Amino acid sequence: MFEKILVAYDGSEHSKKALDVAIDLAKKYSSEVYVVEAVDETIFETVGVLPPLSAIEEMEKKAKKDIDEAVKKATQNGVKTVGEVLSGDPATAILEYANKNDIKLIIVGSRGLSRFKRILLGSVSSRVVQESKIPVMVVK
Repeated sequence: MFEKILVAYDGSEHSKKALDVAIDLAKKYSSEVYVVEAVDETIFETVGVLPPLSAIEEMEKKAKKDIDEAVKKATQNGVKTVGEVLSGDPATAILEYANKNDIKLIIVGSRGLSRFKRILLGSVSSRVVQESKIPVMVVK
């Protein structure tokens, strides 16, 4: 059913819960888990600042560490796991990765934004849910 499960991960509590759900489902369905984290360099553009190279390197280093920890946890739980750091807008990167890798289920953590903030700011999970052509599970 869910041969390939993608988890959008960023090291937050919500993404850790999403990983736990993915591990549980992977055990039940003998699925492979793909853990991805997107490094969004465009966040600097919105404030009109050129990012220092060190800031980008730190973001990539943090993402790699997050992914390594998530892959280790899933592997220790007996789940075949692939981890990858992506670049670009997180929602777009997640959806493109899912499409390229024939993912059957995307699991994302909810940041628990209020309805008002979600309308103003949007969120990765909201965009993934709205734009995905495959099932998406949002974990709170």
